[in-house]
Amino acid sequence: MKKIILSVVGILFSTTAYPHEWTPTYPKFEPSFLDGIVVTTMKIFNKREDVNYYEISVFDENWNTVPFASSEKILNVPYLGQKNIDIYVRRDDCDRIKYICTTSKQFSPNAASSGIDSRICSKV
Repeated sequence: MKKIILSVVGILFSTTAYPHEWTPTYPKFEPSFLDGIVVTTMKIFNKREDVNYYEISVFDENWNTVPFASSEKILNVPYLGQKNIDIYVRRDDCDRIKYICTTSKQFSPNAASSGIDSRICSKV
């Protein structure tokens, strides 16, 4: 029994998870072409073969959602693909934004998957 437990623990710790990348780590907002709106450009790089979709979220320091706009809120990024995305927020909300995050989304219930969601946040 001891050997089985040690084998399972060894297998669990020897596997690696390669999440996606979300840069820049510390984004800066700049004025946009619209009055009262600021923008930052983020880049996502998908290192997961089993996931193609990522959801964007914006949070304050207490993890409350902050309204934002972008061309897509759920991104389709193929394996080893990358995408740039502009995040627009009201200038009034800019001071309360603390995190801009992406979370992996698995839409196909029949897909072979690790079952691990990855969330990566950039701190504003």
